[in-house]
Amino acid sequence: MDRSQDVLPLTGYNLTIDEVVAVSKGRPVALHPDALPGMKRSREVVDRLVSEGRIAYGITTGFGRFKDKLISSEQVAELQLNLIRSHAAGAGPELDEETVRAMLIVRANTLAMGYSGIRPEVVQLMVDMLNEGVHPCIPGRGSLGASGDLATLAHMSLVLIGEGEAMYRSRRHDGATALREAGLEPVVLGAKEGLALTNGTTLMAGLGALLVHRATNLALTADIAAAMTLEALIGTDRAYDARVHAIRPHPRQVACAAFLRDMLHGSRLLRSDDPGNVQDPYTLRCVPQVHGAVRDTIDYARWMINIELNSANDNPLVFAGDDPEETEIISAGNFHGEPIAVAMDSMKLSIVDMGNMSERRTARLVDADSNGGILPMFLTDHGGLESGLMLTQYTAAALASENKVLAHPASADSIPSGANTEDHVSMGAASAHHTQQVLENVETIVAIELIDAAQAIDFRCREPGVTPDGMGRGTGAAYRMIRRHVPFLDRDAPLAPLIEAVRGLVSRGDVVGAVGEKVEIPGPTLD
Repeated sequence: MDRSQDVLPLTGYNLTIDEVVAVSKGRPVALHPDALPGMKRSREVVDRLVSEGRIAYGITTGFGRFKDKLISSEQVAELQLNLIRSHAAGAGPELDEETVRAMLIVRANTLAMGYSGIRPEVVQLMVDMLNEGVHPCIPGRGSLGASGDLATLAHMSLVLIGEGEAMYRSRRHDGATALREAGLEPVVLGAKEGLALTNGTTLMAGLGALLVHRATNLALTADIAAAMTLEALIGTDRAYDARVHAIRPHPRQVACAAFLRDMLHGSRLLRSDDPGNVQDPYTLRCVPQVHGAVRDTIDYARWMINIELNSANDNPLVFAGDDPEETEIISAGNFHGEPIAVAMDSMKLSIVDMGNMSERRTARLVDADSNGGILPMFLTDHGGLESGLMLTQYTAAALASENKVLAHPASADSIPSGANTEDHVSMGAASAHHTQQVLENVETIVAIELIDAAQAIDFRCREPGVTPDGMGRGTGAAYRMIRRHVPFLDRDAPLAPLIEAVRGLVSRGDVVGAVGEKVEIPGPTLD
């Protein structure tokens, strides 16, 4: 991994979404010395319970429905090993490397809080795996989001004990070989440690952190695309007037309107007062109201995920007092993923609608009947012989339609498991997976709008006195970014490579970055 980056210290209490994203991309980490005393105290409690033969769930008993099955002190280690092996029952496509790294950092941080009864050396191995680039191969499906992400975490944990499979230096190995090649050794789990590794909201929180970061960038990019389309269609920015939004003061709506005004500042492509055309269609006029509502759900998800990243969410929890008499082991439900499921579903639904807005703006750009003949049909000079950008709207429409199916809230569902011991589940992992797919789709929809808006602006620049230099200070920067990667299309050409190229610009944040050189980018508004 990149050793030149600053090392992120893990304390268990101050991990942020941005830090999860940085680690997912290779930032090295270290277990902070301040985390060790709490971890050691909780571990001493577990060892004492085992030595005294006391009954404690998951330590000296079985799991779930087997909670009344007592386990002897000679079998507690075998119990944890069996848990990891039996719970590695995932299915479906494997998680990508960034998501796996997000899981590792989130789980390590949670365990570092010192309420899980796990030895520091187990957590240290997770840290070492991150730093050496050992990435467990984890099937993405199998979590119900209730007793945590059991199956996915079990696959992650197999590698810690030298089993399962992992990627190391772009090659797939069995877990033991991957560790050995990286100069690491597997651990032998003790009492409760398998349970501590597998019981928690790690997939939901780790993937959720990546998705919040991605959604924040996408919302800003959708603002940029809308502003470019407004110029392409000779719209007016009067609906973004600060006075309008001050008397309906939803903070994110206000922030969105301000961003649009800043981007369009100085634009000579907009129309001035026109008694015959006093307002634009909703997908142009109501951008702050709709995109502001999207920001509401993103900021809520950010607030919730930041809490979850620094939460003890396994079961049971170890509260180690200075006096042994004050020590308690409490079985509870912090592993339940409902907070994440609800937040991901809410964010997903709003992003679906942001994609609907973008697709409708694209439809107006390519349809001369809808835009009043400002632009040629399908943005081509040779309509009939050539189809121009006709099919860009088809693709956007297909993705927008798919999103409407994915918008169904996974958190509205529940299915009992564990012989009805786990009788309500959050389906938070499904919420996160669906949100990821929606984000990918809307990134493509917005990329298509950017391509079509740039093409439309070039047609507008055939008008006397109209040039790209007359665009707003922010929209002009975005236009120039697009034109560095996609030329004006004066004849038909395969569009898929161009769409993918701009989708990459959107996903990486390059479009927002280009605009940010000219305009202040608004940050989260959590009040």
